Amino acid sequence: MRALITLISAFGIGISVAAPVGPIGVLVVQRVIARGRLAGLLTGLGVATADGFYAIIAAFGLSALSTFLISIQTPVRLIGGLFLLYLGIKTLLARPAEKAAVTSGSGASDYLSALALTITNPMTILMFAGIFAGAGLSAQPECAPLVVLGVFSGSIAWWLFLTTLVSLLRGRFNAVWMLWVNRISGAVILAFALIALFGLISG
Repeated sequence: MRALITLISAFGIGISVAAPVGPIGVLVVQRVIARGRLAGLLTGLGVATADGFYAIIAAFGLSALSTFLISIQTPVRLIGGLFLLYLGIKTLLARPAEKAAVTSGSGASDYLSALALTITNPMTILMFAGIFAGAGLSAQPECAPLVVLGVFSGSIAWWLFLTTLVSLLRGRFNAVWMLWVNRISGAVILAFALIALFGLISG
């Protein structure tokens, strides 16, 4: 019973971490509308992988690796911010096809770009550590594998839900609508990038 409660708690944490609307969420929605559900799902899988990686560090108490990643957070976050800037500009200038196409382009690129964006925020380790402590999961080292599994599964569940929902609405978007989706998505992603980069400069 304790293992099941741990798994369910971690599953909820995975959803709660993935669900807030941020640059990745916007990117997932844009990719589903422009290129199909698979492109968005692979993007979400990249996010879930990074969440799982940081959950491993927090759940297993890998303090040396955690300390190292946090110590290099400034250059890592700078790289992430610049990459986000590039993705924002690319999305903003993207020209939609006359019809919503089936997934084109590289699935590996969808996955890796999301993985890179999510993993360039080492402070996620501290966020997971705080959430685990608040939920009482940090006091259960023997349940660490279940915690990681729950977080990863919760994150995947959220992206499955979001991509399915957006995919159901995808057929209603014509070329004009998709052009505006690209422009708005690109502008939002650019705003997140500038906020992230400004935060590094002012910090």
